[in-house]
Order: sequence, then structure tokens, then C-alpha cells
Amino acid sequence: MVKTSDEIALMRTSGRLLAQVFEMLDTQELAGMSTMAVNDMVERFITVDLAARPASKGQYGFKYVLNCSINHVVCHGVPDAAEIIRDGDIINLDITLEKNGFIADSSKTYIVGNAPAAARRLVRVAQEAMWKGIGQVRPGAHLGDIGFAIERHAKKHGYAVVRDYCGHGIGRAMHEEPQVLNHGRPGSGMKLREGMVFTIEPMLNQGTRLVATEADGWTVVTRDRKLSAQFEHTVAVTADGVEVLTLRSDGR
Repeated sequence: MVKTSDEIALMRTSGRLLAQVFEMLDTQELAGMSTMAVNDMVERFITVDLAARPASKGQYGFKYVLNCSINHVVCHGVPDAAEIIRDGDIINLDITLEKNGFIADSSKTYIVGNAPAAARRLVRVAQEAMWKGIGQVRPGAHLGDIGFAIERHAKKHGYAVVRDYCGHGIGRAMHEEPQVLNHGRPGSGMKLREGMVFTIEPMLNQGTRLVATEADGWTVVTRDRKLSAQFEHTVAVTADGVEVLTLRSDGR
């Protein structure tokens, strides 16, 4: 669970490369593209431009390099050539990358074109909630501090936090211990130690926190069909705080 300084250096490289994937996506006009076209573009960028491996492809039998979750889809949306991203949508792109044996994991919810103010507000608060959680990370803090900070911020703005999915340890495997819940009590849960590396990835819903999995076995949606937004970074516990390994050049 605790990584050496050499291992964290390798994870820092993976994280920096994954940040470049999102920086590339930031320059794209997503409206009018199919989610499969986005998947294929990201696969080419990871494998050709970055000489890395898309870690999600083949994991748990998943055939694609990313999850694309539009509007009321909470997570694990499956790329589809027939699904077109439209002006006014919000879409979460969740991407993993492996380099030199170590994996980085990050996601961002994009606002496509002229999305309604309510959708923009949800996306903003979801990103803020992630940063509230990251702000709790330091040696001696507890996992419950992270979840408490996330849920408190969400509830303050009238949103529900999904409890069915959470952050996770990461390293040579995509999913390692510990689980990093997006709710909790201050001072509860595992105590954080320097060298721990995990993801923080809150999912906020406009309506209730209840979700359902569709017939494809992957796509998770809000039961009330209201919007959901998610953000995710891979972080490392440092001697005096936290390092965001997947941080992009805009500091987000």
C-alpha cells in the first residue's frame, strides 16, 4: 500500500502523461463526435504519441480505453459509434494509463457548448468537492476526513454523493487497497502515511444518490435520470501534505 520514492517517481511519470491526454482533449470540439471516436482518438494519442498503454483496455473484460458518461450516466459509460455528443451535454471522460508498470487514473467532466446553468453549477461543485477531499490529504489524517469534506461540500450545495463507487489505491494494479469513500466521519478510517497513493473521485448527483446499472452490465445511471458529474485525480501522500500526480498544466 505504501510506495517507495522510486515507485512514486514512476507513478509521477504515468500521471504526467495522463495529464497530457486531458490537455489534448481540452483542445477538441466534442460536440458532434461519437463517443467511440473520442475513444479511438485517445487510444491513438496514448499508444502513438505517448508510447504508453491504455490500462483500462482489457481490464475486467472491458474492450475500450475510456469510460464516457453523458448527462444522467454516473460512471462506466461504454463508447458507442452511434452515441453522439451534443451541444448542452455534460460528459465525464475517465481514462487510465500505464507506463513502466505503474498506472495513473483520472477523470474530468466536460461542459459541451451551451449547457444549462444548472448543469454548469453541478460540474463546478463536483470539481470543488474533489479538491476539498484532496485538501485533507496529509500524514496522520484519516480516510474519513476526505469523505467528510467531499460530502459536506456537496450537501452544502444541495447535491447527493454516490456511495456505490469510490476512490481506490493504485500502483501496479488499477485497483488496490484502500477504498477511499466519498462520505465519512472526521477522524475515522485508516490513518494516512507518507507514500500511500490513491484516487479521489467523487460523483455528485442533482437528485438522489441512488443509481442503477443498465443491461450492458457496465453503464451506471441515476435512478431519477437527473444529471451526475464526476472528477478524479491520483494523489500521493507526501511528508508534509499531498502531491497530485495527474495534475494538468492549468493547475486543475
